[in-house]
Amino acid sequence: MRVVKLVIISFVILFAIITVISLFIPTDIQISKAIQINAQKDSVMLQFSDPVNWKNWYPSDDSTDLLYINEKPQGIRLDNRTDLVIKTKKADEVIANYAGPGSKDILTGWKVIQASNSVAVHWYMNFHLSWYPWKKFSSLLFEKRYGPVMEQGLNNLKNYLENNRLSNK
Repeated sequence: MRVVKLVIISFVILFAIITVISLFIPTDIQISKAIQINAQKDSVMLQFSDPVNWKNWYPSDDSTDLLYINEKPQGIRLDNRTDLVIKTKKADEVIANYAGPGSKDILTGWKVIQASNSVAVHWYMNFHLSWYPWKKFSSLLFEKRYGPVMEQGLNNLKNYLENNRLSNK
C-alpha cells in the first residue's frame, strides 16, 4: 500500500511541476519566415490572393484540390480533414485560416512590402494554444515542423516569379 501511495503522490507532484513550468510558455505563438524577391508587388499578391495560383509555389499543392465557396476558389483541401481557406484580402496582405479538427486556432498570412525593384515577402503562422501542458510543450516543436515547409514555399515562390520575370523579358 505504501508503494502505491508513493507512486500516486509522485505522479501528482510531477504533474503539478510540469503544469507550473508550462505556465511560462505563452499561449500565442508566431512562426515567421521572410524572403526578398525580385518581382513587382502586384505579381506577388496575385500568387497569394488566388488559390488557383498556389499550385505554382505552395508546398505539396500539386496533390491538393481547390476548395470552392460560392462557386469561387477560396482555398485548398490539404487532406481529408483540413482546409486552408482565405479569410481576408488586403492590398498588401492575405490572411487565411486552417479549418478542420484541431486547427481552429491557426491563422496564416502573407504580407508583401514593396522596396525599389523588389519586394519583401513575410509568411507567418499564428497559433493560439489552450492551457494544457502537453499542448504548450508541443509548441516547442512548431518551428521544426512548419519552418522548413514555409521556407520551401517561399523559395518556390521566388524561383517561380523570378524565372517567369526573366522569361517574359
